[in-house]
Amino acid sequence: MIRSMILPTLVLSLAVLAGPVSAEPGAPGHSHAAFSAGKPGDPKMRARTIVVNMREGDGTMTFSQNKIEVRRGEQIRFVLKNEGELDHEFVLATARENDKHAELMQKFPDMEHDDPNARRLTPKKSGDLLWQFTKAGEYQFACLIPGHREAGMHGKVVVK
Repeated sequence: MIRSMILPTLVLSLAVLAGPVSAEPGAPGHSHAAFSAGKPGDPKMRARTIVVNMREGDGTMTFSQNKIEVRRGEQIRFVLKNEGELDHEFVLATARENDKHAELMQKFPDMEHDDPNARRLTPKKSGDLLWQFTKAGEYQFACLIPGHREAGMHGKVVVK
């Protein structure tokens, strides 16, 4: 009974946070029709590669990069490497959107991300995220697993 109540609540909460939901193939769960930080990259286009390592230790959790600068229109391939002993994720959005999503993650800490703007990686695994920054501004990447962002796992992308 409780389990049957959690799933509809989770889906509704995700829909509210995500805004319009797309029915694109390969996008189960919470998909986004639009993203604040730009759009998913085009694998046929040239991309600059930026490696971001994720790790924890000494009471902190960090990304190897905490500030990344890009040009508007530039496409970036983030190569994500979880060098830690815990799961970590990389979620790219505005700080405000990540704040809202972090609140939802407090309620559903096992929520996993494999969206165009987010990846969750188990320990010692790698993945990538291809992104085109179409709008100037400042965006945040963060690990929204409860406690991780608060332990220092966040950074910013400045799009000029």
